[in-house]
Amino acid sequence: MVVQQARLLTDRGEREAARLTPAGERILSAASTLFYERGIRTVGVDAIAAAAEVTKKTLYDRFGSKDRLIAAYLEQRNRVWHAFLDDQLAQRRPETPEDMIVALFAALTDWLAESRRGCGFINASVELAAPDHPAMPVIVAQKQWMRAEFLAQAELAGFRDAGELADRLLLLHEGALVCFRVAAMESAPEVALRAAADLLSTWPRT
Repeated sequence: MVVQQARLLTDRGEREAARLTPAGERILSAASTLFYERGIRTVGVDAIAAAAEVTKKTLYDRFGSKDRLIAAYLEQRNRVWHAFLDDQLAQRRPETPEDMIVALFAALTDWLAESRRGCGFINASVELAAPDHPAMPVIVAQKQWMRAEFLAQAELAGFRDAGELADRLLLLHEGALVCFRVAAMESAPEVALRAAADLLSTWPRT
């Protein structure tokens, strides 16, 4: 159910992105850069429209509201994240479920090297306090997808209490993202990888 929800959100985002006009693509590109680099609440539609070289009317015609544009930004970021993981896994070629879990952690190092402000989803969740904001389902589904992937690999590996293991792996993964951003801990992804590997080596099997 969780994976299906995340897939549906990704599919919807892909369909909406495919329907964007050139002006809509420029708006989304400008908004994605500004939201990530400056923060969602500090960036207004005037700045986005100016960066995209469109009018505010065009922005609202394409996206309806700033809130919907924020959701579109996160949907796009989710697509970029999945494409990045696909590329990383294709390069690393994990042979076992345990290798897959380690590879997911290893990918964080390269991802954060290009994303110095940390996780865009975590950053957005801090700024968007309203639980009914259009972007919240995107944020929740992205994090639930990570847990579902850890769970699926843990079950394939035959680990006991796979749900508990998935919870701990998710905490390590997301904790690394937070520590990298908030505590300026540049080694956070490497520390999380070692901790995950240690956890897998001692976790009981069925």
